[in-house]
Amino acid sequence: MTHATPGQRSALDDLFATITARKNADPDSSWTAKLLSKGPEKCAEKFGEEAVEAIIEAVRNDKKALTSEAADVLYHLQVMLAARDVDWQDVMDELARRQGTSGIAEKAARN
Repeated sequence: MTHATPGQRSALDDLFATITARKNADPDSSWTAKLLSKGPEKCAEKFGEEAVEAIIEAVRNDKKALTSEAADVLYHLQVMLAARDVDWQDVMDELARRQGTSGIAEKAARN
């Protein structure tokens, strides 16, 4: 398995580029365009449904199904972000900002 190094595009970068490219596509030609055409609230609802499905597979300890549901969660997260004009790179930058900070310390800094 290969992972993107800093400066390289990852599969998630490519996926987000595809999703944003479909924002203005004909909803009859693309599942992503169809989702986006239903509005941000529907995109958020679909993300939530996929997250619950991933939780169920994690509890069942079905690694293959969890892997598939995790991919669905990532896709629907990106659709939800695109629906609200949140750029994927901004999310990656926020993760990079948090890197090296204890989760406990980072959470405490929010309060």
